[in-house]
Amino acid sequence: EVQLVESGGGLVQAGGSLRLSCAASGFTFDDYAIGWFRQAPGKEREGVSCINSKNGTTYYADSVKGRFTISSDNAKNTMYLQMNNLKVEDTAVYYCAAGPCVTAAEEYDYWSQGTQVTVSS
Repeated sequence: EVQLVESGGGLVQAGGSLRLSCAASGFTFDDYAIGWFRQAPGKEREGVSCINSKNGTTYYADSVKGRFTISSDNAKNTMYLQMNNLKVEDTAVYYCAAGPCVTAAEEYDYWSQGTQVTVSS
């Protein structure tokens, strides 16, 4: 059974950092790329970053470039999203998903439960 279990969200002040983790089971990162998405209230789900561990491809949305870093620990089958210099507008529910490394959410096959990230001013 494929599962993605996410952790690491929380409340942080603007300028602070958080690291999200996405522990995968039932597949390896050779099978799927991992994408990070977020959804703020009243807004559509947005692709933030993705990584294809098989070929090293990474993607970052312009809004997070230079502040967020995606990485993987293949031995632990866990993906990470390090978020630095957080801004109030980064506030959203964050999800990890398994699929191709693309920004279209509908292309992903499996999703985590989501974790709230709140950035206060």
